[in-house]
Amino acid sequence: MTNASDLKIRLKIDLPGGVRLGYGKVDLLCAVEAEKSISAAARKMGMSYRRAWLLIDELNKSFTTPVIATKIGGKAHGGAELTPMGHKVIALYIAAEQQAKQALGPVLGDLAACLADPALNDSDEQAPQT
Repeated sequence: MTNASDLKIRLKIDLPGGVRLGYGKVDLLCAVEAEKSISAAARKMGMSYRRAWLLIDELNKSFTTPVIATKIGGKAHGGAELTPMGHKVIALYIAAEQQAKQALGPVLGDLAACLADPALNDSDEQAPQT
């Protein structure tokens, strides 16, 4: 039997200009914070540097101040770090996700009760013939 805690909510917030803020971009921000590098964060997430840069650029342009600050390479080897706005965006997104999960708890419980038992869904079984 599936429990409500087995179900996941994936929150996407539509920002002006067709930009979306979701778990993928938030994960990218967290990866940049951990790695201190856009290229290392991109590798960690299995995406190209260009894709990561475009997503970060989109976010940087969407908020009143950038979410990521970059340093040009050279002797210091460059790097990237989360700005105060980046920290705020992550915190607000996580808070919204937690509130959505709490608000939808009863509905998820009802939905979980409607799901088939995964143990009974054996792909080797033949469907009944009609």
